[in-house]
Amino acid sequence: MTSRPHTSEDTSVFQLPGAFCYRLNMTESSSNKLLNGDACQRSSKDKKSGKNGFVKNHCLFQQPQKYRRPREKNHNVVRNPSLYNKPFVESYEETPLLVAVLTYMGYGILTIFGYLRDFMRHWNIEKCSVARERDEQKDFVPLYQDFENFYTRNLYTRIRDNWNRPLCGVPGSKMDIVEQVSHDYNRTFQNTGKIMRDVINMGSYNYLGFAENVGQCADAAIQVTEKYGSGVCGTRCEMGNLDIHQEMEELVARFLGVESALTFGMGFATNSMNIPALAGKGCLILSDELNHASLVLGARLSGSTIRVFKHNNMVSLEKLLRDAIVHGQPRTHRPWKKLLIVVEGIYSMEGSIVRLPEVIALKKRYKAFLYLDEAHSIGALGPNGKGVVDYFGLDPKDVDIMMGTFTKSFGAAGGYIGGKRLIQYLRSHSHSAVYATSMPPPVAQQIITSMTTIMGEDGTSLGADRLRQLSENTTYFRRKLREMGFIIYGNDDSPVVPMMLYMPAKIGAFGREMLKRNIGTVVVGFPATPIIESRARFCVSAAHTRETLDVVRGVRGVSGPLVRPLCVCGNRRPLTVCVCVCVCVCVCVCVRVCVSKGEGGQQRRLNWFQVLRCVLGVQDLSCFKGR
Repeated sequence: MTSRPHTSEDTSVFQLPGAFCYRLNMTESSSNKLLNGDACQRSSKDKKSGKNGFVKNHCLFQQPQKYRRPREKNHNVVRNPSLYNKPFVESYEETPLLVAVLTYMGYGILTIFGYLRDFMRHWNIEKCSVARERDEQKDFVPLYQDFENFYTRNLYTRIRDNWNRPLCGVPGSKMDIVEQVSHDYNRTFQNTGKIMRDVINMGSYNYLGFAENVGQCADAAIQVTEKYGSGVCGTRCEMGNLDIHQEMEELVARFLGVESALTFGMGFATNSMNIPALAGKGCLILSDELNHASLVLGARLSGSTIRVFKHNNMVSLEKLLRDAIVHGQPRTHRPWKKLLIVVEGIYSMEGSIVRLPEVIALKKRYKAFLYLDEAHSIGALGPNGKGVVDYFGLDPKDVDIMMGTFTKSFGAAGGYIGGKRLIQYLRSHSHSAVYATSMPPPVAQQIITSMTTIMGEDGTSLGADRLRQLSENTTYFRRKLREMGFIIYGNDDSPVVPMMLYMPAKIGAFGREMLKRNIGTVVVGFPATPIIESRARFCVSAAHTRETLDVVRGVRGVSGPLVRPLCVCGNRRPLTVCVCVCVCVCVCVCVRVCVSKGEGGQQRRLNWFQVLRCVLGVQDLSCFKGR
C-alpha cells in the first residue's frame, strides 16, 4: 500500500508505524458531488472546517428519493448507478408477518418445553445426561452463559446431526459420508459401518472445483512433497522460509495486480492476527454488521473503537464517517488516528456482493482506509477470477488492504494480504507472520498450480472454462429455484445461494430429508442468522454439471412443503392460512384475557399493543405486572 501525496486537497498521510492525521477539507467541487442519491450543499462558502476534525457548519442533506418497492420482493437498488459498469441486482424479501409470528411461536414452544425439561431434570424426574456442576462448585463463575447453555442443551442438540458429518473421501462435486446414528437424542453418535456413496456436495466452498485428488494440481503437489516433505517445522523468520514460498508470494502479487503480497498458513488468522497490527487505540474501525467472525475478532483484539453500519448500506456508512470526523474521539474529541472501513467481497450467509464502487467513493471522499476481505470472492467473481475488484472493473490500487484466502476457490489452505510498504510492516509486526509455522510445501504448490491455471499461464484454457462454467451454473441454479417459487437471497452473480426456511423445525428436517436423497446441504439458524431468517445454503461449483443441479432442484417432493412458507411464493393454501390465522387470534385473545395482579390486588387487562408484544416475544407478561 503506497502513501498518498500530501496536497492541499488531500491531507491524509499513512506512515507505518505512525499516526494517521486527517482533516476534512471539502472543496466546492467535492461538496456538490452527488453520492448515494444525496445532495450535499454547504450553507455558506466562506466557512471552513475547524480544528480537531470539527465541521462548524454542518452540511444540509436532502432526503433521498423514495422508490416504489415491489409488493413481495425488496430489490436492494443501487443509489449511484453511475459508479457501476454493469447491472447490480440483489433481491431480498422481508419476512411476512404471519411467517414471523409462527416462527416466534415455534421458538417459544421449544423454549417452554426446554424449561420444563430443565425443571424435571433439576428434581430428578427425568434423567440428566448433560454435564452438571458439583455442589462444591456452585459458587464458582459459570463456564457458560445461562441462555447459551440452555440453547445448546434443548434446541441445538435436537438437530446437531445436520453438522459435523465425517467424510471419508475427496469433498469434490460428490463425496462419501460415514453414516452415523444416535440413540440418545444426538448427544452421542455411533458409526453404523455404512458409507453413503456419491452424495452431491452443495455445501463446500469448492467454487472452481480444484478440491480433487487427480489432475495437474494433485500431481504437482505429489512432486513437491517428494522434494520438500510434508512440513517445514519452523517460522518464516527462522528456518521455515522456502523458495517455493517466495515464488508463491510473487505469483499472488502478480495475480492481484499489487506490488507485493504476504501469505499465511491459516485464513482465519490472516484477519484476526493482522487487523491488530493495522489498527490500535485511537483508531476507528467501521465494520459491516454481517462481517465474518475473524474480522470481528481481529477488530476486538486491536483495541480500536468499533462502529457497525447496516449491511451494504452506504447511507449508514457515510453517516458514521461524517459523525467520526465531526465529533472525533469520545470525551477528548481529538481526531481519530485512522479510519478503517472493513468489508467483505461476498458475504457467505447472505450471498450478497459488496457495493465496492460506492465504498471506494466514500473512502476517497472522507480520507479513510479500506480493508477488503475477498475470502469468498477471489477466484469466484470477475471475468478473470480476480475477485470483486475485477468484477466491477476497478483499480486494485484503490483498495488499501487486499485480503483473501486460498481455502475456497484454490482448493488449498491459508490466506494472503496484498500491498507494498504494508507488507514490510506486517513482516515484523504481524503475530501470524512472526510466530506461525510456515505453510506446508504441498499446499503452496497447490496454490501455485491452481492460480497459474486460472491465469492461463499453464498453456491451457482450463481456468477460463471453469470460470465460465461457474458463472453459468450460478445463473442457471438461481433462476430455476426462483421459477419454482422459492425465496432466494443475494446477488444474481453470487455462487452462494441462501434459500429461506424460516421455521425452526424446518432446519433439521430439511437437512435430514435432503441427505436421504443423497444431497448434502448446509442448514443455518439462530444465532448464526436472525431468529426469523433460518435458511439452507447452497454453494455452486464449476465441478457441478447441469444434470447434477437438475437433480438438486428436482427434489420438489421434500423441498416444496418444507421450504415454501405460508402465503408466500407459489401455491397458496387458503384453508391452512385461515387455520393459522384463527390460531393466532385465539392466542391473542387468551393473552388478552390474562390479567396480571398488581399492587393492592388490583387486576388490569392488557391492551392489544401489549398483547402483540407478548405474542411476538418482544416483552414478557411479567413486565406489565403492577402497572
